[in-house]
Amino acid sequence: MLCLHLLQICLVFVNTLMIQQVLGRPEWTDKLTVADYRGLTPLFYTHVNPYGTFRLDMSERLRLGHNR
Repeated sequence: MLCLHLLQICLVFVNTLMIQQVLGRPEWTDKLTVADYRGLTPLFYTHVNPYGTFRLDMSERLRLGHNR
């Protein structure tokens, strides 16, 4: 059970970083309303595949954090 909790916390952390990266772009400034911001949550999981094949590209890193 603790491993599942740790996995959920890691998922929320990565999702939060991805949301921050998208919202940091200037083109989103005028598109989102107050209701849109209120509806944002880092608990989405549609991009997670808990069963099946996982394709990893070990030569490429996730672009989280600093934009270079």
